[in-house]
Amino acid sequence: MEKHYYVYLLASGRNGTLYVGVTSNLIRHIHEHRTKAADGFSKRYDVDKLVWFEETQDVIAAISREKRIKKYSRAWKINLIEEANPQWRDLFEDITK
Repeated sequence: MEKHYYVYLLASGRNGTLYVGVTSNLIRHIHEHRTKAADGFSKRYDVDKLVWFEETQDVIAAISREKRIKKYSRAWKINLIEEANPQWRDLFEDITK
């Protein structure tokens, strides 16, 4: 069975606070952000809407992509979100269907 890795962006709302993360279990990890299961940035700033993600089977590529995205400007990240999700919909419901 192939393993999948996800790089994702969470937002507090449209043009709000952004959080970049990487995980091998997107549904579980986003659920943890949404339920504020752990203390940290996403809990502190109420960043819990999944607005963008991409998938890869290469863990090194996923970690590298996350690090690159973190270094990009806020405007670049907003553009990345708006290219794939112009309405800033919370994509969590889409991935749990």
